[in-house]
Amino acid sequence: MRVLVFGGGQLATEIARRAPDGLHPDMAGRARADLEVSGACDALIREAAPDAVINAAAYTAVDRAEEDEDRATRINGAAPGEMARACAVLGIPLVQVSSDYVFDGAGTVPWQPGDAPAPLGAYGRSKLAGEEAVRASGAVHAILRTSWVVSAHGANFVRTMLRLGRERDALRIVADQVGGPTPAAALADACLTMAQALRADPSKSGTWHFAGAPETSWAGFARAIFDMAGIACAVEDIPTSDYPTPARRPLNSRLDCSATHAAFGLGQPDWREGLRDILTELGEISR
Repeated sequence: MRVLVFGGGQLATEIARRAPDGLHPDMAGRARADLEVSGACDALIREAAPDAVINAAAYTAVDRAEEDEDRATRINGAAPGEMARACAVLGIPLVQVSSDYVFDGAGTVPWQPGDAPAPLGAYGRSKLAGEEAVRASGAVHAILRTSWVVSAHGANFVRTMLRLGRERDALRIVADQVGGPTPAAALADACLTMAQALRADPSKSGTWHFAGAPETSWAGFARAIFDMAGIACAVEDIPTSDYPTPARRPLNSRLDCSATHAAFGLGQPDWREGLRDILTELGEISR
């Protein structure tokens, strides 16, 4: 099975190196398809003629998107729609990775896939635009919402905390935003599993959630990183109001993943095990 994978970041990297035997990822970074160029995605999909497509590419600069919404929407909204329409024509499935940012973060109950989206800012609106375009295309698809993705490569919370934790004796970290850190390796496995499942059973087309467990706050996650890496950096819990940013963040990023488990056999990954794998890869700890 040949899978065309858009993207060159941490998720695409993990997809490339974790594809199982019999599944051949065809990696498409910006050099092959610039998501800002209209028609580029459509042309590449038609040329490659894969058995499935995974879109692991995204505009992820949440704060910058507040002043750059047109570009964010082109990459996160229009390009996935273009991919989906091409997939519909070829009769192949698309796995589109989306975000907890499509929700407003109200309450404390985990979000269900069918809950009404209400994004707080430009980034969330751009991801929601992508979801809506994929659904409207008629393609067999899995819109896979996730949260707090981390790995041993790229820019993410784990790598930032390792750097800052060694530079400072203490850090003030937001404690009222709660969600599930998601190892990119586990997310890559989920994307590959879903692509294969949709190929075999198009009735599984729909919107799904996949995130790490157990739930924690950013402050709790930072403590776990420092404890596991042996870094003596104190963490002071602060509210979101003490750390203003251009873009509002959802306080509740909990995602209910039970439907995903039932349909695809994908359980929520334990982010603590994923964190240990990341720190091992970075040479911070040994097994």
